Amino acid sequence: MIKTKDKKWSIKSDPDNDQLVDEISISLGISHPLASIIVNRGYKTEAQAEAFIKKSQEILHDPFLLNDMEKAVDRILLALNKKEKITIYGDYDVDGVTSVSILHLYLESIGAVVDYYIPCRKGEGYGVSCDAINKIKKNGTNLIITVDTGVTAVAETQYARDIGIDMVITDHHECTDELPNAIAVINPKRRDTTYPFPNLAGVGVAFKLLCAIEQKYSGCSLIEAVRRIAYEYSDLTAIGTIADVMPVIDENRILISLGLSRAEITDKIGLATLINNCRNGEGKVVSKYKQKKKLSSGFVGFTLAPRINAAGRISSASIAVDLFLAKDEKVANDYSLQLCEINRERQATENKIADEAYEYVENNGLADSSMIILDNCQWHHGVIGIVSSRVTDRYCVPSILISFEGNENPNDQEAVGKGSGRSVNGMNLVEALTSCSDLLEKFGGHELAAGLSIKRKNLPEFRRRMEEYAKKCFDGIDAEQVLTIDCELESKDISINFAEELCLLEPYGVSNPTPVFSLRNAVISDITPVGLNRHLKLSIVKDNQVFVAMLFSTTPQEFGLSVGDEVDLAFCLDVNEFNGVSSAQISIKDIRPSERTIHFERINEEIFESVKSGESTLDTEFIIPSRDDFAKVYNFLLSATRIGKETYRISRLLSDILKADANSKINYVKLKFIIKVFRELNIVAIEELDNVTFAFRIVFSKSKTSLDKSNILKKLKSMYPKNRG
Repeated sequence: MIKTKDKKWSIKSDPDNDQLVDEISISLGISHPLASIIVNRGYKTEAQAEAFIKKSQEILHDPFLLNDMEKAVDRILLALNKKEKITIYGDYDVDGVTSVSILHLYLESIGAVVDYYIPCRKGEGYGVSCDAINKIKKNGTNLIITVDTGVTAVAETQYARDIGIDMVITDHHECTDELPNAIAVINPKRRDTTYPFPNLAGVGVAFKLLCAIEQKYSGCSLIEAVRRIAYEYSDLTAIGTIADVMPVIDENRILISLGLSRAEITDKIGLATLINNCRNGEGKVVSKYKQKKKLSSGFVGFTLAPRINAAGRISSASIAVDLFLAKDEKVANDYSLQLCEINRERQATENKIADEAYEYVENNGLADSSMIILDNCQWHHGVIGIVSSRVTDRYCVPSILISFEGNENPNDQEAVGKGSGRSVNGMNLVEALTSCSDLLEKFGGHELAAGLSIKRKNLPEFRRRMEEYAKKCFDGIDAEQVLTIDCELESKDISINFAEELCLLEPYGVSNPTPVFSLRNAVISDITPVGLNRHLKLSIVKDNQVFVAMLFSTTPQEFGLSVGDEVDLAFCLDVNEFNGVSSAQISIKDIRPSERTIHFERINEEIFESVKSGESTLDTEFIIPSRDDFAKVYNFLLSATRIGKETYRISRLLSDILKADANSKINYVKLKFIIKVFRELNIVAIEELDNVTFAFRIVFSKSKTSLDKSNILKKLKSMYPKNRG
């Protein structure tokens, strides 16, 4: 079992809101748990709750409120009229790929001469480069439109201008004081912005550009232009917005809602093929009469987006763009299958790196560090960010993974490694990197995620200073990951009807996350490894109801609980469809021994410690195990290990022993002393996984071992003689 730090559960439910929850539940005709979620998310009146469900409080803003939009549209229409070649320059992630795709599809549809360029992650890296501009110039381009990149490309934009190329920049990343000298710089985060919503994705900004062009090109009203663009391109816009983890508020909520609906019936052959392959198996044609599961933001985020992203991480992002631009079904299917295969390669690479990272952390005693910084000469830098996220999630501390892959001599002190890091609440990663900027070639990112480049010679000092910075941030307290619980459920609440009702809250994302629930005092009745032992399927019993629950990215060896254990679990609830039957499926976010189990163990551990120190006033009969007690425990363990039971929490072991023999006088204190004596005399091989969890293996010996040889038992009897007091 791998020991990891517990997440802190934060329950949002407030008893003071119970009356309001009842009123909204009744007035809107929704379940009490759903009303509780809505109230806990800040919608405190019936009108607010209804508007949230119906999405009637959001509007799409005028695209011409974005600075420089008029200039951008005029220059693009000039290129269209003069038949100038336009090249769209994008990023290699999902946001960049979808941005390139919708702009290319639209410009092509109105007769523009259009091409696209996406740099190679491995060879060129992120952003606009002068080398790329030279390649584009040789290809006959007069105008470059950047999407999801370019706002910091000051020198590169000037270089393009100097060699006769105009640039229109569309981006959504943070701006510096100096903007590029481009024809137009469209970014809702400009410091002089006139736009009311700063949190558009890169593809959201591209979408607004399309709306503005359509209004001027066709001469229609702005409302009609937005309607046309939304009908044609909201599907890819939604996918890019979800994948880039933008807040699902304001117009993002509308774009995602519209886009998910459009994606279900999309006429884009490539997107339809990818969705089909993800849903139904690669290369399979599904009957048109088969009912389709509604597309969700979760499906996009966890199924579609990783496949699109994998192209840019492992191979070339152009595969994903060409898929979305495809006009032929066979071509589209070939690209889709390529993405699925690349994603499998990405998964295998990611899992291999993760296993190596975990092993290094465990073998080098880093699990309790304030920060984990790992480096390797062979790790694929396209996936180390994902692995860093997994390391941080497992150990609840900031982490940075650095790869020196690609250097001619990766061990040379001048070799440059590329790193990616993730943080937790309490430490701003960009501020931490800023404190070490003198050691870095470059860096950037956000509070909880960042990237960097560093020379090997600076790595030891960088590691020392970052670990010191993290220690100061947490100042003697553990870094912790907080898991927000929207509300606690009873077993009667967990149903297919409630799982389907939750769709009223969609789309999910940042600022409107997938609801997380808790269930208390349930019992594990079965544990089944699935997915080549990388995941677990659990059967959970509560109030005589059995629920199927999935626990992903946890192997049987890592799972510290057993059949029969009483647990509390935090989970998401979804609709599972199999062979035409729908059922509620639990996806576990966290699982732990129940609070009452932990309370019972805590009290008994205190009693045990007082007995061990000789300070207890309990009767001797309660403290000292008899030979019959030893025999009963041994025989029980013998039976349990023969049927494969090896790991027990002491509270669970005691419960099972007492169930097997209701007349037994064994208690928690006696049982723990018995375990310690067994271990001392090697009667049973015992590994202490933690203070209350043990792994047992029966040791067969030809000769009997006398309990009288136990020093533990001798000391116990001397402290608590039969006739004391």
